[in-house]
Amino acid sequence: MKSLTEYLEFNVPERVGFVNITDQVADAVRRSGVKEGLCLVNAMHITASVFINDDEPGLHADYQDWLEALAPHEPTSRYRHNRTGEDNGDAHLKRQVMGREVVIAVTQGRLDFGPWEQIFYGEFDGRRRKRVLIKVIGE
Repeated sequence: MKSLTEYLEFNVPERVGFVNITDQVADAVRRSGVKEGLCLVNAMHITASVFINDDEPGLHADYQDWLEALAPHEPTSRYRHNRTGEDNGDAHLKRQVMGREVVIAVTQGRLDFGPWEQIFYGEFDGRRRKRVLIKVIGE
């Protein structure tokens, strides 16, 4: 069995944003030498997400609007979590909705996607350094 572990680093300058990481993940799969296996991509912070969807700006704006309607940032006093001195209670909830990680099949040495699928890093409490784990395993 072969495996590869890599980390991507991000510092999204806005509080909320989405970054397409498909090319970086595909490159890691190529370098791993795995022809048949799985690729795990995991946001390593509790206020960030990794998800798969279409790379379409209108959809990304819809996500931001929808998430803000579900868990508005303001007023920060609405979240018990923020009583600890934090101001990111909403970011934890947004991450829960969008998910922690994705697993993609590797077939013939490539990510095995459906039409239009892309991998995104979702940031909900930005302006600081965060990491994403890429773990490729297989034969």
